[in-house]
Amino acid sequence: MADKDKVSRSVKIARGQLDGVLRMIDEDRYCVDISNQLLATIAILKKTNQEILHAHIRGCVAQGLKTEEPNEKLEEALSLLDKMTAQ
Repeated sequence: MADKDKVSRSVKIARGQLDGVLRMIDEDRYCVDISNQLLATIAILKKTNQEILHAHIRGCVAQGLKTEEPNEKLEEALSLLDKMTAQ
């Protein structure tokens, strides 16, 4: 399982950055500055998503291979990977 506190902290940081981006837009700030803040937010969210997916594979998928339908858990993880790489 992912470190809940760490993941929550990262999402809160991303939320704060998005609030900042909205303020920048309202203030008609320079487009490149807004874009840089958006890219920073995306990077945090991607890293957080990767941590959650790693935890899922280490925990849920590993357990599913022992007790449940292995193909179901593997396909679920692979589907998430596909979504991540499609972006």
